[in-house]
Amino acid sequence: MKHVFSYVRPFFKKMAFGFVIKFGGTVMDLFLPLLLSVIIDDIVPTGNRTMIYLAGGLMFVCSVLAILGNVGANRIAARVARDTTEKIRNDLFARISYLSARQIDAFTVPSLESRLTSDTYNIHQMVGMVQRLGVRAPCLLIGGVIITFLLEPVLTLVLIAVMPFIAVSVYLITKRGIPLFNAQQVATDDMTRVVRENAQGIRIIKALGKEGAERERFHGSNTALNRAEKRAALNMALTSPLMNLFLNFGLVAVIFVGAVRVNGGLSETGKIIAFTSYFTIILNALMSVTRIFIMSSRGIASANRIAEVLDTPEDMEPDAAYAPAEPPEGAPKIEFDHVSFSYNGVRNDVDDVSFTLNPGETLGVIGPTGAGKTTLIALMMRQYDVDSGSVRLDGVDVRAMSRDEISKKFGAAFQNDFLFADTVRTNIDFGRGLSDAALIDAARDAQAIPVIAEKPGGLDFELAIKGANLSGGQKQRMILSRALAGDPEILVLDDSSSALDYATDARLRMAIRERFAKEGRATTSVIVAQRISSILHSDLILVMEEGRITGRGKHAELLETCPLYREISDSQMGGALFE
Repeated sequence: MKHVFSYVRPFFKKMAFGFVIKFGGTVMDLFLPLLLSVIIDDIVPTGNRTMIYLAGGLMFVCSVLAILGNVGANRIAARVARDTTEKIRNDLFARISYLSARQIDAFTVPSLESRLTSDTYNIHQMVGMVQRLGVRAPCLLIGGVIITFLLEPVLTLVLIAVMPFIAVSVYLITKRGIPLFNAQQVATDDMTRVVRENAQGIRIIKALGKEGAERERFHGSNTALNRAEKRAALNMALTSPLMNLFLNFGLVAVIFVGAVRVNGGLSETGKIIAFTSYFTIILNALMSVTRIFIMSSRGIASANRIAEVLDTPEDMEPDAAYAPAEPPEGAPKIEFDHVSFSYNGVRNDVDDVSFTLNPGETLGVIGPTGAGKTTLIALMMRQYDVDSGSVRLDGVDVRAMSRDEISKKFGAAFQNDFLFADTVRTNIDFGRGLSDAALIDAARDAQAIPVIAEKPGGLDFELAIKGANLSGGQKQRMILSRALAGDPEILVLDDSSSALDYATDARLRMAIRERFAKEGRATTSVIVAQRISSILHSDLILVMEEGRITGRGKHAELLETCPLYREISDSQMGGALFE
């Protein structure tokens, strides 16, 4: 909850003003039954109509002031809740954006989505309700008890006797409710994951006719969420019935004792009527307090989940221990030195990998699925830190480099990369502020000019979410355009041309070679591919199996020395050397 308070603190003055208005409106509400009692017991018996009209007018004024005060305070509360939640969402999104890949794996993407949406919504509800009812309910409760004590001390003691039972019940139920709401949010995470997976894989699900199986899977996660919601709701649902039970007992006792006192001449009818009105006010105030506890329980559980992300320590910060004493000269552009890495700590996904790549050279990586090809890229870009060995760029260990230093060196295109629901220009530029001429050059090299030319608006054509209004090959050309724009020092193509036909793929590779072979350029390329033709002219080709390098060299060498490479070449090209 400390995070919520830190976000609310800037609005304390505005909240204080709202509380003052709310307090004034609440006091006006409390005056109404008291005025009614005075009219019935003191003014009506005199028969003075003028005083009756004046008292009635005063009640009307109090009612108007109560309405205006409550409405004004509620508007302030809504604005504070809105602005607080906006700041929390912004900071939470920024923090999520800077989580390392390992941290994101630990939280899971569906859970982060849930924290950013439903958990922040719960915070919004809690902040708003505390302002709307946090002043009004206690004022009505305490003020009602004080006024009733002044009216009828004996009846008030009957009412107060019920309060401890209510307080203990609310405390015990709320204490149990926080972990139940937390479990409910975890179940929400799981259902979000299933929905997300189905939304992303809807085409393959329909193609294979697996709608029934996915409905069953969703039904399972939805049922689990329903059970979690039911447990939380049943626990919190005990509050209102128990309060009603205790208050009804109190009301019966009040009416009985009041009737005895009126019959004995110890009290008056107007006071009893006023007392029952105050009893109703106190009842509603207690119900409001219960709502605050219920919403606070939900909000506290969500605040704790949000705090887990906000309090996650910075990962992969530059480590001065790995920084060289002097800037290295003539170092390789990329160097892997006996690198080993495991995602789960059980078996190495990359095992004892070593190679060097000089500026301007091209590295090709090929191998079966799960061989560790993409993991090499992730370690090179420091999405994960190595378990042993080192990865160096220009002679500097990546662990000594900041995130910005590393990212500025790379232009990358991945097979399942993402396109935003925005214009072609925005998707290629990617916030780098490049000129249209640079974007067109990159698109031309990526063979994307025909795609852009046929779309209405050209660079201003609006792409759908994930580029759904493009074909697979068109999406890959847009992604390649993004990677080529900005003249990166290191160009990474991770199976990024798999949807292109061979002719387009050949033109793409030729354009890249010509562009980055221009005078003054020394762009280093790393190409992960399933096609031999995509890496045929690489300066160094690595063949990977089960995380290890089983072959290295140029194309002709590997045909002679690496059985797996020769097998792949024969299956794709019949052993011929052509493009």
